[in-house]
Amino acid sequence: MAVGHPLRRTPLWTVLRGLNLIESDLLDSMKNQVEQSLHNLIQEQLEMGSGEVAELCSEILLAGGKRFRPLLILLAYGTCGGRDFDEIMPLACAFELIHTATLVHDDIYDGADQRRGVATIHKKAGLAKGVIAGDWLFTMGFGLGGRYSEEIVEIMSKCCADIAVAEFQQFDHINDLATTPDDYFQIVEGKTAGPFAAGCKAAALIAGCDAQQAEKMYEFGLQLGIAFQLVDDLLDLYGDDRLGKPRGVDVYEGKMTLPIIHALTLLHGEKRDQLSEILSDFGDEKFTQLIDLLTHSKSIQYAKILASTYLERSEFALNDFEQSEYKELMLGIAELVNSRNS
Repeated sequence: MAVGHPLRRTPLWTVLRGLNLIESDLLDSMKNQVEQSLHNLIQEQLEMGSGEVAELCSEILLAGGKRFRPLLILLAYGTCGGRDFDEIMPLACAFELIHTATLVHDDIYDGADQRRGVATIHKKAGLAKGVIAGDWLFTMGFGLGGRYSEEIVEIMSKCCADIAVAEFQQFDHINDLATTPDDYFQIVEGKTAGPFAAGCKAAALIAGCDAQQAEKMYEFGLQLGIAFQLVDDLLDLYGDDRLGKPRGVDVYEGKMTLPIIHALTLLHGEKRDQLSEILSDFGDEKFTQLIDLLTHSKSIQYAKILASTYLERSEFALNDFEQSEYKELMLGIAELVNSRNS
């Protein structure tokens, strides 16, 4: 990326809060198209009689959000030479609907009261309707994805199945101090990185790429998604006022993030016992002790280095694609994720 590119002057948090403040007319146009397409979809469903379920889902779906996944799909399509964005928009919206469905269900699991500044569906309408609303969003997403070839539908199907498998694995490892790095990466690849990778690969195929190019785009999404989660793990330990992200949410919920897994593996004797005790009965007053132990084991430094390594791999995966504004924006997103890691 050329020095002085507008992305270098743009704080990462603007990307993660919507990518709408990046100095790029192209990205602004893409985001507007995504928002309009989602709005049109809900309006069509309301006119067709979907009623309360469409209204409830629209409050979450249209309340904002990063639109990170659909924008990444549009950028991958453009990087691969696609220029008819009407061709790719249904896929971009499909992945956003599926992502929102997982959020609706996650809010139920976590007992969350708010999402994107509005009341969660289960809080507003009850548990049963919350589950059904998530199912409706999944169905709508697959309805859009079903317009494409069998190959694309299979990519989407595997992606969603992998999300479910990863969710099961994550539940099994709640408060499990024996969780291994392999367990962690299986969960991350299924739940976070897999959808990034699947969306980028599908976009490449729709743009006319061959199998080898499509795999390169898959690799970009996979490596970026893993790095994204690693950085998110680190932010959970410190919080981020700019993103409205409180610290320690994962720790309170008993989720085994990589810095904690690494520390549990490296620490021995008294310090390992201290960490186990902190995690088994965690409270805000124990944060300083937790950070001290993670620093002593160099687990925070380890996670930072690993995140940077995965981001380098994601950038490397794009080497064979021709230079374009689309590619520059994809590389910029990777760079900005890395700046979030600093």
